[in-house]
Amino acid sequence: MKEIVELSDQTITLDRNEFLTTKGGVDTNVYYIESGSLRIFVLDDCKKQVVRFGYKASLIVLMDSFLTGKPSHLFIQAIKKTVLKVITKPQIENFLTTENNRNLWIKIFENLALQQMEREIDLLTNSPKERYERVLKRNPQLFQEIPNRHIANYLRMSAETLSRLKKP
Repeated sequence: MKEIVELSDQTITLDRNEFLTTKGGVDTNVYYIESGSLRIFVLDDCKKQVVRFGYKASLIVLMDSFLTGKPSHLFIQAIKKTVLKVITKPQIENFLTTENNRNLWIKIFENLALQQMEREIDLLTNSPKERYERVLKRNPQLFQEIPNRHIANYLRMSAETLSRLKKP
């Protein structure tokens, strides 16, 4: 990932609750999170449904907009003050001119696709306890970086249920 981060020649800072993107916008950038945390969510009947998080040393992207160049239905919002390195689509495209770089990029996208598939299966087939345990096992850092209320929303459970599940 270091090679991708080094493509960036721009840094932006978001304050807590500030939006990086909003529904209906086109965003073809990839962001590397130097510090802070973000959530990607969709509005469903005026209720926010978290679909992904980003935190220190990870990439975040509006995949739908990045791939198609069309408006997204998603929002990206800072959970706390966040510093991002911006990598533009032209920078990525230039990076992909070598086979080694294309292979690296494919591995990153495959990993994102697999994570999304695991999440969808979790939501459709597992109990709240099983969802919590899988996320904890898969990504314990999440619980260090993200407030419980956002994690509960992501897991499709109440904050109270998550609190009960976290008790030994």
